[in-house]
Amino acid sequence: MAHKLYIYSKKKENIMDIHADLKWIHSELDKVKDPTFIEAIKNMLKYNKKVSSERISIEQYNQEIEASIAQIESGQTYSHQQMGERIKQWGKQ
Repeated sequence: MAHKLYIYSKKKENIMDIHADLKWIHSELDKVKDPTFIEAIKNMLKYNKKVSSERISIEQYNQEIEASIAQIESGQTYSHQQMGERIKQWGKQ
């Protein structure tokens, strides 16, 4: 027997079928060719898994902050305008 999972959104006052959303997400992901976008999705899924399974230590948190600062200092960043352009490209795929 198949079970359906529903989420009630108070903001929109409607019910969304999670299975339909997941089906749509799967079909859209199959079309994505941008490796940076795929990496972002992968990181979000890893983050979600990590957050839902356990909290990180203060040491790990500090390591992640240091890694982020190092990326910023080495110029591995996008400006607001650059990110806006990247997002526009995602919709064209």
